[in-house]
Amino acid sequence: MPKATRPDLAAMLVPLGRALTEAERPVLDRHGLTMWAYAVLLGLDEQPVHTQSALAKAIRADKTRIIPVLDDLQQRGLILREPDPADRRVNLIRLTADGASLRDRAQHEIQEQEKRLLADLPAADRDAFLRVLQLLADRTGIATSEG
Repeated sequence: MPKATRPDLAAMLVPLGRALTEAERPVLDRHGLTMWAYAVLLGLDEQPVHTQSALAKAIRADKTRIIPVLDDLQQRGLILREPDPADRRVNLIRLTADGASLRDRAQHEIQEQEKRLLADLPAADRDAFLRVLQLLADRTGIATSEG
């Protein structure tokens, strides 16, 4: 068996993901968001209304884990939770204008940081890197949001 010529993908991506997450933390703190709250706001970007269960699945969270996050976001006026008229046992969630604005501001700051991180790469490499990441995210079913 030949010796591997590169580290495994997870060995490269997990430390990068951790570093990016840590770099996001001060931005989210400035906006009064936890990582899960930000994930919820991003998860609501694709469609105007979600059930709590569908949202949890989309952001890969346990549906019971996000209930306190949803409570906080609702109390802050960033989301609305209303009973589904078709099934009163189910709550529908949607972003408020304030929630969308906060999400957009935080995402803009995070992506500005990412631009600085990627700035030293040649443009073609940077574009290819981002395109391949999106392709892999789509292929694996990871929820992403374009911004």
